[in-house]
Amino acid sequence: MKKLLGVLCVVLLFAGCSGKRGELDRAMGLRAELLACQGCSFEAIITADYGDELHTFSMECESDNRGNVSFAVTAPETIAGITGKINGEGGKLTFDDKALHFDLMADHQVTPVSSPWILMKTLLGGYLTSCGMDGEYLRLAVDDSYQDDALHLDIWLDEADLPVRGEIFFDNRRIVTLELKNFRIQ
Repeated sequence: MKKLLGVLCVVLLFAGCSGKRGELDRAMGLRAELLACQGCSFEAIITADYGDELHTFSMECESDNRGNVSFAVTAPETIAGITGKINGEGGKLTFDDKALHFDLMADHQVTPVSSPWILMKTLLGGYLTSCGMDGEYLRLAVDDSYQDDALHLDIWLDEADLPVRGEIFFDNRRIVTLELKNFRIQ
């Protein structure tokens, strides 16, 4: 009986590890695929939480395999048509008769417009702190750097291992939410 109980414990231990290993393999598989591809595209509905007010807008985004992001604001109509590019050195906005202004967040590290770039930069090279199933989605917890002031991202992957949601946290407070649609790897 003791031998059977010992074998059962070993089987359960390995079964638990294989599940976690499968989740880690899925997370690392997405990173490998993003690094090997030409780029990706997606739609993002972004909500910035300033504590006393929320700002929501939509963008169509394209990213290369280095995380450089081009975007076009699609909603609300008052700012639709603004386009831009963001990379590790900065960004550039273009617009006609429209202005796009958001206060900086997270000790001047984040503007809501830069959140798709932060998402891609983190997916491509962030520090994965944990992963596990959250209902039908695989939830990744990733820090964007090893620094003390790192941004923390929670990223949900669907059954095809594509991002469908992201949340950016600073100082244990969610500051930006990204709802992602039509994520396509090219």
